Amino acid sequence: MFGAIFGDIIGSYYELHCTKEYDFPLRKECTFTDDSVMTAAVSKAILLNGCPINKHQLKQRAKEFAVQYKQFYSYFPNAGYGYLFNKWASAVKNMRIQRSYGNGAAMRAVPIGYAYESIEQVLLQAKASCLYTHNCREAIRGAQAVACAVFLAAHNSSKESIKNFICEKFRYDLSSSVDDIRPYYSFDSSTSYSVPPAITAFLDSSDYESAVRNAVSLGGDADTMACIAGGIAEAFYGDIPEHIKNFCYGKLDYTIKSNAAEFCQKYKISLYKN
Repeated sequence: MFGAIFGDIIGSYYELHCTKEYDFPLRKECTFTDDSVMTAAVSKAILLNGCPINKHQLKQRAKEFAVQYKQFYSYFPNAGYGYLFNKWASAVKNMRIQRSYGNGAAMRAVPIGYAYESIEQVLLQAKASCLYTHNCREAIRGAQAVACAVFLAAHNSSKESIKNFICEKFRYDLSSSVDDIRPYYSFDSSTSYSVPPAITAFLDSSDYESAVRNAVSLGGDADTMACIAGGIAEAFYGDIPEHIKNFCYGKLDYTIKSNAAEFCQKYKISLYKN
């Protein structure tokens, strides 16, 4: 949870000031964005009703996620949402289906990977989390890929196993390294363009901080990609460096901070680590 949120904070400055430098400074201007807010919304929906579902309960579960998206949007209406989501979330009585193919569904999927005991349930819950705002095959696939990567990382799967699963299940090409991708990569918030490199940023890492730095240094949608890479990295490595915690924690609003802490306590984030 905090791995995803801290990744968002670190990457926030570089969303607008893209960098290809790995050793970029942690800027005082960094702040939490819509990635953190919506990650908190997903975790809140799970805290309120995290029961497993079957395919016949998808619509009801999707509505529970959607209610929390609107609720947390009302708390933080200026957190940097995309145009379509902003229009949907700000309309009081609007619960119409949006079919965005952006990475907004993937960026908030990390809590799902922690909360469930089977890959099948993770897939189903991730799909439900998309149906009101990102009811698009590409966006659903991205959210499921991120949630599954977190699930596998938290259950002590190797990087090779995680990579193979993601490639086979979601047909993502993860064959290129961060160094291969970086020279030509540019900003694009579509799911299929931004989620695979974010996962690669984790796969090429040696610890939590290097995963986040890899993601930001690609020069793309830095906060979202670092949120994804950081969320998976925390699940895999089981720790976040103290200087990262010290830099990011004070930048969090109490609502997000307390929500994340409650989620971590309930789902025992480090439960599966050796």
